[in-house]
Amino acid sequence: MEGLATHHVELVYGASTESPRTVLRDVSAVFPRGGLSLVTGATGAGKSSLLHLLAGLLRPTAGEVLADGAPISRWAAGQRDRWRRRVGVVFQSANLFSGLSVLENVILPLVPRGRSLAALRAAGHEVLAELGLADLAGAWAERLSGGERQRVALARALVGRPDFLIADEPTAHQDPENAARVLQALAACRERNAAVVVAAHDPRVIAAGVADRHWHLAAGRLAAE
Repeated sequence: MEGLATHHVELVYGASTESPRTVLRDVSAVFPRGGLSLVTGATGAGKSSLLHLLAGLLRPTAGEVLADGAPISRWAAGQRDRWRRRVGVVFQSANLFSGLSVLENVILPLVPRGRSLAALRAAGHEVLAELGLADLAGAWAERLSGGERQRVALARALVGRPDFLIADEPTAHQDPENAARVLQALAACRERNAAVVVAAHDPRVIAAGVADRHWHLAAGRLAAE
């Protein structure tokens, strides 16, 4: 099946120590292409860890993570790095480069792909406009508000038209108008047949009805809502 999936995944931090901590237990789920999957759960439930597994940034202690049927969790680092060019990730922390402009931060992931600078800049301006950030393209990233930084991080994740989009609390710092922009951008990515996975506490995300599937994570186990 096309999309992201976990098959009997377990994640244990400090597995080789005297105090291991099990974060995920026997998690099996499918996050399909052309769908927006919402993951909810209390703080510390393991939502961010699950997203990092889906993005290929962590390996499970047991089980497999699949992307379009391919076992990415088995791949060597170099192969996973190449695959991640198809993935857009929005972390809770924006992780912007403070010494670069907003536009430079957004187009940075595209630089290794060999496209012309004019094409990169055009793509960057387009996605910034979609998120209400057109006027900030030349601003220094370090001068942005928390909500602006978060939307720039989303723009950076979207600029390459990813096949897989993974977003951690993407509306957390947004006012109602910009939260609506963020949700619209996530829905548009789904309409391009991407697999979109969003972890959120924000009740506005649930209330908006944009999610096709709703999962809840508690005590390390993922269950459909």
